[in-house]
Amino acid sequence: MNAPLSAQQQEHAYLARLGERVRAWRGEQRMTRKQLAAASGVSERYLAQLEAGQGNMSVLLLRKVARAMGVSVERLVREDDGQHKPVALLGLRGAGKSTLGTKLAEALKVPFVELDREVEKEAGALLGEVFAMYGQDAFRRFERRALERVLSEYPQAVIATGGGLVTDPGTFELLLERCRCIWLKAAPEEHMSRVIAQGDMRPFKGRSAALDEIRKLLADRDRLYGRASSTVDTSGKTVRQSLADLRRVIA
Repeated sequence: MNAPLSAQQQEHAYLARLGERVRAWRGEQRMTRKQLAAASGVSERYLAQLEAGQGNMSVLLLRKVARAMGVSVERLVREDDGQHKPVALLGLRGAGKSTLGTKLAEALKVPFVELDREVEKEAGALLGEVFAMYGQDAFRRFERRALERVLSEYPQAVIATGGGLVTDPGTFELLLERCRCIWLKAAPEEHMSRVIAQGDMRPFKGRSAALDEIRKLLADRDRLYGRASSTVDTSGKTVRQSLADLRRVIA
């Protein structure tokens, strides 16, 4: 069993979450860090430290940053009481949602739910067959029903979501409202190597430029995934290291 986080570790975890919230709000406003610096009067260096979870800046400076983004400082610093919410892992295939999700659920002693498997239960068919027989619109309806059922059955759980769930506005809003969402982020090359290692090129079947496709998907969905309350970058890290990072952001 992992030891409880020390007071100093909890402070570092809080600063990391605060930085993630600032970055997410900046992304929502489609502001570059340079633009935010100009609007707030806070230097880019301070902003970079803040977003990296290293900026223990004064309340007055944080207030300037918040005002420049059109959000109250209270909302930025307030912790979402997500301790009793399910944890939902977002990201493309190969980000580590299943691997890390299983281990996180074991550590938290809660069920692990892979939403794609629940979609198959709803549809009575394998995932590939659902797309082939019913099409993407029907798949999204099955996905919404599966999520609603999972949320009603599991008040606490770790949920690995499908990579495209974020493209359905209604389902994604439900997930954001009811779960503590964490984006498992990785470099395109890592996504590719992990998918190949899994022996499943289903999402990219028949595409000669699979890596380019992954890059495009990440670029297209970056803003959507960025709406998660936290981000864990799994690039170049072992499962153990990524799990430790994941546990820190939900501490």
